[in-house]
Amino acid sequence: MPVLVLPILLALACAPLAYLAGRWRTEAAAWAGAAGAVVALVALCWELMQGPARLVLPWAPTWGLSLEFTRDGLSGLYAAMALLVGALVVVYSRAYMPHHLAKEGRPARDEVRFHVLLLSFMAAMVLLVTVDDLLLLFVALDLTTIVSYLLIGFDREDPESRAAALLSLVLTGATSVVFFAGAMALGLQYDTFSLPLVFERAANDPPSTGALVCLAVGALGKSAQVPFHFWLPRAMAAPTPVSSYLHSAAMVAAGVFLLQRLYPLFAPAVAVRDGLLAIGLLSMTVGSLMALVADPFKRVLAYSTIAQYGYALVLVALGSEGAPLYVAAHAPCKAALFLTAGAITQVTGKKKLSEVGGLRHALPVLAGASAVGAAGLAALPLTVGFFKDEVFFHALAQRGPAFMAAGLVGAGLTLAYTLRLWWGLFGGPRQDAPAAPRLLVAPVVVLAASVLVGGLLPGLLVAPSRAAASASMVRGGASSLELAYHLDARAENLLAVGAWVLGAALFATRRAWTPGLTRLVEGGSHFGPAHGYRLLLHQLDRLSTWLHEKEVRDLRDRVASVLVPTGLLGMTVLWVTPLRDRFVPGTVHWADVTLVMALAFASAAALATLRARNHLMLVLLISCVGFSLAMVFAFAAAPDVALTSVLVETTFTLLFAGLLALLPSRRLERAQQEAQKPRGRDRISAGIAGASAFLLSWSALSHLQADRVGTQTVKLAEVAHSPNVVAAVLTDFRGLDTVGEMSVVLAALLGVTSLLKLNAKGRG
Repeated sequence: MPVLVLPILLALACAPLAYLAGRWRTEAAAWAGAAGAVVALVALCWELMQGPARLVLPWAPTWGLSLEFTRDGLSGLYAAMALLVGALVVVYSRAYMPHHLAKEGRPARDEVRFHVLLLSFMAAMVLLVTVDDLLLLFVALDLTTIVSYLLIGFDREDPESRAAALLSLVLTGATSVVFFAGAMALGLQYDTFSLPLVFERAANDPPSTGALVCLAVGALGKSAQVPFHFWLPRAMAAPTPVSSYLHSAAMVAAGVFLLQRLYPLFAPAVAVRDGLLAIGLLSMTVGSLMALVADPFKRVLAYSTIAQYGYALVLVALGSEGAPLYVAAHAPCKAALFLTAGAITQVTGKKKLSEVGGLRHALPVLAGASAVGAAGLAALPLTVGFFKDEVFFHALAQRGPAFMAAGLVGAGLTLAYTLRLWWGLFGGPRQDAPAAPRLLVAPVVVLAASVLVGGLLPGLLVAPSRAAASASMVRGGASSLELAYHLDARAENLLAVGAWVLGAALFATRRAWTPGLTRLVEGGSHFGPAHGYRLLLHQLDRLSTWLHEKEVRDLRDRVASVLVPTGLLGMTVLWVTPLRDRFVPGTVHWADVTLVMALAFASAAALATLRARNHLMLVLLISCVGFSLAMVFAFAAAPDVALTSVLVETTFTLLFAGLLALLPSRRLERAQQEAQKPRGRDRISAGIAGASAFLLSWSALSHLQADRVGTQTVKLAEVAHSPNVVAAVLTDFRGLDTVGEMSVVLAALLGVTSLLKLNAKGRG
């Protein structure tokens, strides 16, 4: 196996390793998972020292599909960030989760499940940043969506957690589907999904604006940017380790990563980049204003994340080389503050700024480490955050005074809400609190140390930042990014000083403007996208209830609810399809007599079902229809399909007969009497469905090609080394469809099993 995929395999192995260790001892799951993440990080660093590389593994060569992976500066930076922060969060969870589970009244064994999910998300993130193919990007993106849904809704007994998980699934899942539409459009345009080939062909044939917009929507939904931002504050209902990891270094970072990875496609699309720029500036403003008035400290951090990734989006839209550095510098600062919030909640039981304060005396180490994280977030000197704002101001200075003013205000708001958060937790009159467990404090100290090292030794950041910029902004070109302290009057320094002054002034005068801003934010919430989402959900619920009431009256209504829309859709297709000689009558020869007799027998059996007086006769007549069609397949030289049809009809006939024997006779008689009552809408439904099926069949049979699909299928089955055409179709030609259908059946069986267990417990 090529070495390039070693970190991926090690990351994928962390979750199973934690599960196996947890089966032995619950507390061993966290340590095994964290150790696996560290080993994967070491392997990644060793690989990055070898230089960039790509790996292409053929998947479906006849379709031009391959599994493609890349090792470059951008993937290395994001993968290292995911592994490092992930390992620290898992260690933190070892101390956090037992208390959390005890508070929720859940068994201690659920800690193993939590670690498995968290490490699974880490693996999905590593996979996302290392694949080099549009389809694989979508698959990895969907994996992060599914696992994040399970993590956000981990407290499944809490209605708020369930609602937050559903909201995140709906928004990020829907935007992922939009991303898939954009990826498919590019694949059809360039006849490949391989990113290097897409970039190469896009240089001569620019991608369509619609495809780029779809890709951007997928990224914006994942990174919680306006107007998709409102799912992130709701997601704070999850346990703090989830918030710290997903919303600082992983899930929201994935959205910005997608834009950086795909930037060569966006670079010539000035209109799309201007739209991203406007959304980034709006997200900065909205997130900052809400962070200034939010009371729950995790929500303050959530709104801060919206604002900070708005900064990153602005850098991407401007084509700045500092975008990867900004995300990487933000991650340890925000993760440290999230973990601090979780530690304070655990030792005090409080979740709001209005309920705490003065904890610097009781928790001095935590206060000091979180102060470093806050300083980094506010871009103060001697922290890595200083350089994230330096590259931000440098990019804005090149666009003119208006952009410089916007950046100054944004950075000033950042300092104001960061001061508000830290002072609200640790400032003010002294309050006593129990000592925090060491494992809750140690990860915060490590993250704070990384923030200081990056600020004191900026030269360490130059090489990885340049490598990431080269891989994202210019795809392999040279980067001129420089990081250093400059004691002069350049625009970046003046903007930084102005932002500090503005932020300090806003914090000092917060009592004057907070009430007015609170009223403004609360008023805006009644008209924002969150209100639109709730309204849409309410209307869809009403529509679903109405349809359910119409559909479940009896079996005929249920069948009609499927057949009528299908029939109308079929006739619509015939109406809009420009076919010449659409309906061509065929000729019947003596050799077709047996086939015609079989069809006539099937038709007669189908008509006889309309006059059946009891359910057993109905089942037998339906089986006659099925067996007659099996005869049709046999006479049409399709013996394998005929055999399959006979097996299915035999099984279902016996199954229906057995079910009828178990049902009460009175209910069967009543159902039969109800079914015999004539209804006009039944005739209309049957007419629409029958006419559509007849016309579609006639149209399809009128345009058979000389080289028929069946002939090609037989030839391809031989190429696939399958003696059975049906088996080849199910397992090879329609393999993915078969897997999807089996997954649906499996999910239904699991649901039925769960309901049976619940019923058994209720009876017990």
